[in-house]
Amino acid sequence: MNSVAVITIDGPSGSGKGTISRMLAQDLGWHFLDSGALYRLVALGADKHQIPLDDQAGLARFARDLDVVFTHSQSGEEPDVLLENQVVTSELRTETCGNRASQVAAIPAVRQALLDRQRAFAQPPGLVADGRDMGTAIFPDASIKIFLTASAAERAQRRYKQLKQKGFDVSLAALVGEITERDARDSQRQASPLKPATDAIVIDTSAMNITEVLAKIKHICQQRLADVSQQ
Repeated sequence: MNSVAVITIDGPSGSGKGTISRMLAQDLGWHFLDSGALYRLVALGADKHQIPLDDQAGLARFARDLDVVFTHSQSGEEPDVLLENQVVTSELRTETCGNRASQVAAIPAVRQALLDRQRAFAQPPGLVADGRDMGTAIFPDASIKIFLTASAAERAQRRYKQLKQKGFDVSLAALVGEITERDARDSQRQASPLKPATDAIVIDTSAMNITEVLAKIKHICQQRLADVSQQ
């Protein structure tokens, strides 16, 4: 396993892990892995190439040969993502793509196809990895493991505001249903189910804002990284 320092931040959709992970990586000057984007890319590409979601071998082949480029962001903002030389950043963040990605992520062959690609993100000086199984399956020996959670109602509310700001016409009630369904699918799948690693620090963000969550995680990281350096 890679000896580079890795911080994993796992959790369900809407827990804030993506925003927090990106901000933390920016503060540390480390690399950032948005593992969920890889599954969304597979789902988007499958739709583009008309690969059925029940064609597990076809999806795994596409995942293994995924032609993707993540542009670099100096500001900490979300970088553009190019799939087969086309910018697909906004398409990746739709609820439809997210739901399809959750189905794709339940396929063991797809997860295996993306395993080495995800681990290759661990480069000096360090990596902040955001996902659902970063601390359990991808980087089980990570230096620090965080698991963010929040109630389904709170996560739906956050997602509703986010989509409204981007101009999408969405239903809050529908979002609650979709998030609940996705939670069940992600936590009950046989391949790398959504759950905290046994040594993860679990943080409920329901009553916390982004600034508070980031400050808490930075404090944890400072303590843990200091302890590691003294060993």
